[in-house]
Amino acid sequence: MKHYDLIVVGGGLTGVAAAVSAARQGMKVLLADKAGWLGGAMSNCLIYPFMPFYMKDKDGNQVDLSQGFFAELTERAAKDLPAGTKRSYYDSEYFKFLLDDVATEAGVELLFHVTLYKVETEGQEIKKLLFAAKSGTLEYSADYYVDATGDGDLFYFAGCDFQLGRDADNLCQPMTTCFRLANVDKPKFEEELPAMQALYKQYRQQGKILNERENILVFRHGLAEGIVHFNTTRVIRHNPTDPEDVSRAEVIARRQVREMVAFLKENFESCKNATLVTCAADIGVRESRKLRGMHILTQEELIACTKFEDSIALGNYDIDIHNPAGSDTSHYYFGPGEYYTIPYRSLVPKEFGNLLVAGRCLSATHEAQASVRIMPICCCMGEAAGIAAAVMKKSGTDNKTVDVKEVQRILEANGAAIR
Repeated sequence: MKHYDLIVVGGGLTGVAAAVSAARQGMKVLLADKAGWLGGAMSNCLIYPFMPFYMKDKDGNQVDLSQGFFAELTERAAKDLPAGTKRSYYDSEYFKFLLDDVATEAGVELLFHVTLYKVETEGQEIKKLLFAAKSGTLEYSADYYVDATGDGDLFYFAGCDFQLGRDADNLCQPMTTCFRLANVDKPKFEEELPAMQALYKQYRQQGKILNERENILVFRHGLAEGIVHFNTTRVIRHNPTDPEDVSRAEVIARRQVREMVAFLKENFESCKNATLVTCAADIGVRESRKLRGMHILTQEELIACTKFEDSIALGNYDIDIHNPAGSDTSHYYFGPGEYYTIPYRSLVPKEFGNLLVAGRCLSATHEAQASVRIMPICCCMGEAAGIAAAVMKKSGTDNKTVDVKEVQRILEANGAAIR
């Protein structure tokens, strides 16, 4: 059985940030993922673009809130984009190459095509992980672990306390399968978009559209000529952690894709020659399990723009809740110069001393998670988790006794924004 200083489970931006940040601090790191590439939501679920990771200050100037490792990634990616392209827009296929390079340059060992299915613990420590693979069971151990799975698989199998969805009924935000059309007349599409929205709402009222979403959610910018990205399917009342439920959701979402493509091609000149060129490999999950850790981050703390002493990341993305049981979407927007911080304690489980949890499965309420779940913020959480693991290793401490100020010092030295 191979042993590492740190094992990170989950190869999205959260996991890559954790693994690379720890490896750069001298740790021997294994990064494991179910897919054959890194990128997580951007690669598997076609999530696009990066939601706003910046704010406008009171003078109207743009200030990046997600910096550090995330800024390094977007700056490297920007070198291959047309001049003037916003860093919010990215090529998910290119990112697969970029993340390979960043991880291997740091000396991270990659393990693809494995699924975590068991966690062995002893007292207040995780001892080893068991993965299912085509060759059978693979076992790995480490001194420290980071759960960057998004769904909290590692902490769930370890037996940590968690919350599924919202408190009232355990319903999670809807799942969405993203897709893209090619051969779209984009200037004409812009002209027709208001009429598309109006006809879509009319068809929904008449029962001709089965999709629960209240309008068409589409992104047109930063993509190749003639390509339009849709994030508009909506599957409600399905549990993202139940494989039978997810299987049904995948089929429902693909039917909604087909429904939307037909609606556009049959009714609008800009889409008459459109072709469906890609449909996400996995349905996108906004919310599932969330850790109940040392601190549960709340909506009230976000709205109050709380500045925690143990802050490890910043954010001000709106509290964006897609109705888990219906068609509407609610928002709370932060004003100019307003932002919140995320405390280190929201990455720390109560039960184990050698585990950290980063990404959208952090310790937060349903409402707070709706804001902090976006990829740039999750990437920053991952960077903090990786550095915290390295500080623990060097000092012989655990997640509750680690010197958080030292973690913050290294984050800031690496260019992260935490205050």
